[in-house]
Amino acid sequence: MAYNFYIDGVQLPIAPSKLQTKISNKNKTIMLINEGEINLLKQPGLTEIEFDVIIPQVNYPFATYVNGFKPASYFLDKFEQLKTSMKPFQFIVSRVSPGGKLLFDTNIKVSLEDYAITEDAKNGLDLVVQIKLKQYKDYGTKTVVVKTVSLSNQSASKVTTVSTTKTREVSKPVPKTYKVVKGDTLWGICKKYLGNGSKYPEIAKLNGIKNPNLIYPGQVIRLE
Repeated sequence: MAYNFYIDGVQLPIAPSKLQTKISNKNKTIMLINEGEINLLKQPGLTEIEFDVIIPQVNYPFATYVNGFKPASYFLDKFEQLKTSMKPFQFIVSRVSPGGKLLFDTNIKVSLEDYAITEDAKNGLDLVVQIKLKQYKDYGTKTVVVKTVSLSNQSASKVTTVSTTKTREVSKPVPKTYKVVKGDTLWGICKKYLGNGSKYPEIAKLNGIKNPNLIYPGQVIRLE
């Protein structure tokens, strides 16, 4: 089975050998005088992801480079940009059977919490980067408008009303097809034109694409 790791649309050249995903709840255990211990069920906490990835300094035949060989500095610059940009990004792991069938994937919006670079003589020139990600959930605020109106018959009396409004995005028409250019990923195309990158398995099925990770420049993708 082939594993493909993507960080913000960039495929890691060598898939990590181990992936740890921690999914924890925030339940709280308390003691009641007459009942003993009880468990108060809370909303689940944020998912945490950890893995070590080898970043090669040379072009190995078993490494994967979608758009040609990239030096280690390319990936290190990418990690630093994700750490300092203060913006979430998409983390994807696709699992493909030897026959090219997509089995299941991990697709989650995350932030880069920490990363550490290890240089060890036993790894030659290659680097090992320990990466820690944390799930990111979108959130927003409401605008509250407070109005105070004086009553016509009783000048001393006033009525206060409160209303809330939400900002809505203006939707753009979705093109029926899209022509792939160099550097595109199916997830990125779905994110840009459909508003949700996780729709890429549907679009792959619609276009008869067995492996969603293999698209090529000039290919025309149906979006609806």
